[in-house]
Amino acid sequence: MEIVDVIVVGAGPAGAAAATTLARTGRDVLVIDKATFPRDKCCGDGLTTGALRQLDDLGLDPTTVASWQPLDACWVRSPSGRTVRFPFPPGGGFGAVARRQDLDAALVELARSAGARVEEGHGFRNLRWSSDGVTVSADGMAPVGARYLVAADGMWSSVRKTIGLAEPDYLGEWHAFRQYVRAPGAEARKLWVWFEAELLPGYAWSFPLPDGVANVGFGILRQAGAPTGSMASIWKRLLDVPHIRDKLGAGWTAESTHKAWPIPARLPSTALTGAGGRVLLVGDAARASDPMTGEGIGQALETGRLAAAAIEAAGPLSPDRAAGRYRADIDRGMAIDHRLAALLSKALASEAGARGAVRIAGASPWTRRNFARWLFEDYPRAVLATPARWRRGMLSQPGAGVARPAPAPRAR
Repeated sequence: MEIVDVIVVGAGPAGAAAATTLARTGRDVLVIDKATFPRDKCCGDGLTTGALRQLDDLGLDPTTVASWQPLDACWVRSPSGRTVRFPFPPGGGFGAVARRQDLDAALVELARSAGARVEEGHGFRNLRWSSDGVTVSADGMAPVGARYLVAADGMWSSVRKTIGLAEPDYLGEWHAFRQYVRAPGAEARKLWVWFEAELLPGYAWSFPLPDGVANVGFGILRQAGAPTGSMASIWKRLLDVPHIRDKLGAGWTAESTHKAWPIPARLPSTALTGAGGRVLLVGDAARASDPMTGEGIGQALETGRLAAAAIEAAGPLSPDRAAGRYRADIDRGMAIDHRLAALLSKALASEAGARGAVRIAGASPWTRRNFARWLFEDYPRAVLATPARWRRGMLSQPGAGVARPAPAPRAR
């Protein structure tokens, strides 16, 4: 039986980040995914500053992502109709949009270039584990053994179920819906966020892509009092809202069918490891999306890199140490950010709260500029409450994409 150091199940951003990070330390990494890349992935396609910084650290070259669209501002409309432009600071990138089909394929190639072996078209089937390691079975492959497994197989993680960590009837904290449209209007070249009364604390969006295409959709929180009816019926009503229709421009057309997907956002309270510490869950399998915005790419990248760092620090014979470090790293950073975001989401659940937030954030050029940095996670949401994460200049640092050489793969 073939033996590797680490098996990664799932080649999305979380899995690719873990694989790239581990391969660069000289680990023998095998990535398996049931999909063949490039493949579409339901998503809003927006990249926050936090996500861009993670991609910087991984060494991703944006020119390898065909649909990469940099942004210079975000426009937000409150339920009262007040519209505020939140500009990004000059110097580097603070926001971008890219189709997941293109971004994920580029990240898979980055993992390969780092030395990871990626096997596409092989769905995970089963997992056995012992104190010494794990053995994975996948479609069309002979069983493979490893010291660790990184589970990056999404919201409905088969690995999570196999190791006994399934959450019966769990449907995620958010439910989102998107469609690609060809929008001729000049306003569709901007990034729009609309706080509509029926969606709060959720929102609708239009994120611009190259060639006159926009990713348009909405997200709603699963809770008592949330909008009723099917997602498709909500979508139809939103497209009839004058200020949304006007921004897309007359004659917009659908480029693709609409799709819905669940968003898991309970990182602080969910199990992150299993099988005696031999399995570490990342990305959507770790329920890592932001509970205020539903954004998950930056969180996926960060959990993947943290899991890789924990494995590397612990070594092959100390899975309990790897599990403990991973949980501790999450608890003293991302989990605190998520708790704050969940509290803020409650403040946005009412029209008065959403109106007040937009009014305060748009009060002056200083508040507009700094709100944009905070909203797009230029620094951790709850950084002021976690002194261990303070760094000189972190509240005024240049954006991502400042010339930074990609880390060189370590010789094996």
